[in-house]
Amino acid sequence: MKTEWRKSEKTTYLPKDIALIDVPPMTYVTLDGAGDPNTPLFGLQIQALYTLSYTLRMGLKKGRYGLPPFEYTVYPLEGVWTTSDGSRDAALNKAALVYKIMIRQPDQVTPAVFADALAQAQAKKPVPYLTDLRLEQLTDGPCVQTIHVGPYDDEPATFAQLHAFIAARGLTNPCLLGTYSHREIYLSDARRVAPAKQKTTLRLAVAPQ
Repeated sequence: MKTEWRKSEKTTYLPKDIALIDVPPMTYVTLDGAGDPNTPLFGLQIQALYTLSYTLRMGLKKGRYGLPPFEYTVYPLEGVWTTSDGSRDAALNKAALVYKIMIRQPDQVTPAVFADALAQAQAKKPVPYLTDLRLEQLTDGPCVQTIHVGPYDDEPATFAQLHAFIAARGLTNPCLLGTYSHREIYLSDARRVAPAKQKTTLRLAVAPQ
């Protein structure tokens, strides 16, 4: 049967309200970058992530890489965002953004499978930034998350709700200690969904005070 993250991992990706979650280690194809994401460069980086992710999906579906056939829905694009100068209002200071964008992969994607699929993607459709992709295991650990509906530049209001939730439960977040960082999970395709209807899961790390 086809594995679909929207059905099998709702707690991880589709919170109904503000919620605490402990995110375990997961495998991602990642790409590091910096600067304003509203540029053609950023679009090419996303294209590289999806090119490899769909190459992996097709290979696993067809039983390549010496593995039994496995069918799944490609996971959503995600990004971990910080700034080079410590500023917090990224909506007004996009040039200072530093990011790691990524797409989660199923457990079957090992370094050997990654290398095989990367070589196949480069031979079939060499797109920019394919050689910059990396396979990494990352974890967010304890977090607070919720879904933001609307344009990305309106996210500060939703982050304010997350910070209030964190404070009310006697927790803290690195942002409150001077380190600006958060994760965004893009549930909508920005090319096809109007900004007012876009859905993005926003996630902040938490720890006891």
